[in-house]
Amino acid sequence: MKPDAPILRFAPSPNGRLHLGHAYSALLNARLARRMGGLCRLRIEDIDPLRSKPDLIDAIVADLAWLGLTYPEPVRRQSRHMESYRATLQRLIDRGLAYPCFCSRGQIRARAGAMADTPHDPDGAPLYPGTCRGLDPPIRAERLARGEPHTWRLDMAAALRCAGDALGYETFDAADTRWIAADPSRWGDAVIARRDVPTSYHLSVVHDDAAEGITHVVRGRDLEAAADLHVLLQCLLALPTPRYHHHALILDPDGEKLAKSRGSQSLADLRQAGVTPEELRARLGFA
Repeated sequence: MKPDAPILRFAPSPNGRLHLGHAYSALLNARLARRMGGLCRLRIEDIDPLRSKPDLIDAIVADLAWLGLTYPEPVRRQSRHMESYRATLQRLIDRGLAYPCFCSRGQIRARAGAMADTPHDPDGAPLYPGTCRGLDPPIRAERLARGEPHTWRLDMAAALRCAGDALGYETFDAADTRWIAADPSRWGDAVIARRDVPTSYHLSVVHDDAAEGITHVVRGRDLEAAADLHVLLQCLLALPTPRYHHHALILDPDGEKLAKSRGSQSLADLRQAGVTPEELRARLGFA
């Protein structure tokens, strides 16, 4: 592989068995990597200490091997890089771009329910009203010293002042490449570190894409809005911005997105039912 060859990645979370949607994304990443003369890495996004299970990581690898997919070693596991995420978070804290939030989800929902026309982020959650943003520094420090549970939130207004205006990214498909203007403000003061770990999906994914030299991110359309926030974090952290492609989702017979939480049929179920890898690849358009 040439030194400047494209690098893609398939990055599942081990909180359930892979389904057809995962298979499509994995196969598409592999196909595009071959066509561009690059490679595709596997990343295990296991920052969730409660839902990520070692046996599910083994199952992911087995399912991908059954599909005929192999990946270069070592495979990155996010749970092994918490100190790197902590240091990345600290960079934002030190610049006054992140603040601790002591509000529970229930408190945020209750406040949103008491307000008319509460705005929501792209995931459908009420935008955080900024309750803890203006806490006096001594009070904030005292609550941290007491060990009160807290998340860390990005101060969106401060972040946008720091980043400037022309935020965006290149999106690509089979036909062309075009520029997409980003609007991170619709995420509000997003959580960038959870209560139980010093990171979030958003923070760890931009860190890892840079650490692994990812040049092209190919993922489902359900994550398209997240690119706005990721571009902002990349700018604040002086990280490169990959090109993005957000592909159509595989839907169930009711027109709903396949999801582990909805009990969507897994690749293991299909395998046990006698479906062959060749049949599944053909079904997904990868014959």
